[in-house]
Amino acid sequence: MGKKHMTKQWDRTSPNLVYVSDIVENGRFARERHCPTRLQLMPDNHLQSDGARVLGDLNALRGIGAYKTGVHKPTFSEPHMRSLEWLTQRLAEAGLAATIDGIGNVLGTATKSGPKLLAGSHLESQNFAGWLDGPLGVVYALEAARVINPDPNVNGAVEVAAWCDEEGHFGHFLGSRSYVGGVTEADIDAARDRDSGRTMREALHDVGLAGRARASAEPGRHIGYLEAHIEQGETLESGDLSVGVVTSIVGIWQYRITFRGEQNHAGTTRMNVRKDAGLALTRFCVAIDDRFPTHCGPRTVWTTGRITLDPGAPSIIPGVAEMLFQVRDDDPGVIDRLEDLLRSMAAEVNAQGRCSVTVERLRTGTPALMDATFQHAIEAASAAFAGGRSIRMPSGAGHDAQVLATIMPAGMMFVPSIGGISHHWSENTSNADIVTGAQVFVEACRRLLAAAA
Repeated sequence: MGKKHMTKQWDRTSPNLVYVSDIVENGRFARERHCPTRLQLMPDNHLQSDGARVLGDLNALRGIGAYKTGVHKPTFSEPHMRSLEWLTQRLAEAGLAATIDGIGNVLGTATKSGPKLLAGSHLESQNFAGWLDGPLGVVYALEAARVINPDPNVNGAVEVAAWCDEEGHFGHFLGSRSYVGGVTEADIDAARDRDSGRTMREALHDVGLAGRARASAEPGRHIGYLEAHIEQGETLESGDLSVGVVTSIVGIWQYRITFRGEQNHAGTTRMNVRKDAGLALTRFCVAIDDRFPTHCGPRTVWTTGRITLDPGAPSIIPGVAEMLFQVRDDDPGVIDRLEDLLRSMAAEVNAQGRCSVTVERLRTGTPALMDATFQHAIEAASAAFAGGRSIRMPSGAGHDAQVLATIMPAGMMFVPSIGGISHHWSENTSNADIVTGAQVFVEACRRLLAAAA
């Protein structure tokens, strides 16, 4: 007998909870279905999301720019633009007026009367990364519009957004920040691709978006914004949970820390007289890990994401070393405390005199609290469609929802990530969790619109 793993699912053809056993035997999968009860657990007789359609849409997007089991579709790349065009076609089929604006945002608007709920995420990816980071939220929003907007019993409609460059190839949250009025023309002039150096103006011209107007939020149009995403961590999977109800989204602070020493010959310069910028940087990294834990919060994380040595040759002592350093927390007071510590540590290095160091803040991000009404709607939808297997939790990653939260109520929900892996081509979520998440998302949208009617 093979290994059996039993999970709960909803039967798409009936309102009953069924148990689904995935059996792995001789390298092949089989599936058994059991229905221990005939309880009516659906909240009402509304149309429900189509799990097969959701999976089909996600796999269609996965096929655009496929890389191993993930995707490679940087902002304004050919696969990214094909994904945007794919979405505009699906939005039109769903009865929404679809446009791509002058910064690459896709917006699907409805003519149906009543309150409007904005929902979405992004379609570009990190380089050689996962297939669900972003597209899951866009497809869930599309599915909610398909199910809810034609329903005469629902007063109101879901509108859909795919924000451009959430992954930060040219900046950070440029699409959603543009929509809320946070990006100037000068910002676009200055933006460059972090890998190629291509300007954003060149990219917009190359993909045919130059000269198009950028969409802006219409005050009062939306009751709020709802986004779904893979967790990108292991809290849900390790707790055998289906849904994460996001309470807050961290702020992200990023720094460039530069060490300057003296470039010299690696063979003839004695160790006791060297001014090795690379060695000074390395010691600084170790000191951060030693000293930050006594000053940080319970969920603070920090990362040295890139180190460069100049000139970076094996026979030359580095004269300059640079690190890109990032801190994340949902408490600005914690970040302030850590930045003060970082600068005091730099002052200590400068006082020693062998190498100098400068700390330059490149980016700040204010943490965002998710709206209590949205949290309640997600939790209630989870009770109806996921057996209440949800948890309230902060998001350790940045998302467009934190930008939208600056102008309207916002909420966010997570589905499990297998092994907690993301930003890698092996990123994945089980089909069962994807389908359950779609059901919860559509129901949360329905509840939010009903409460606003």
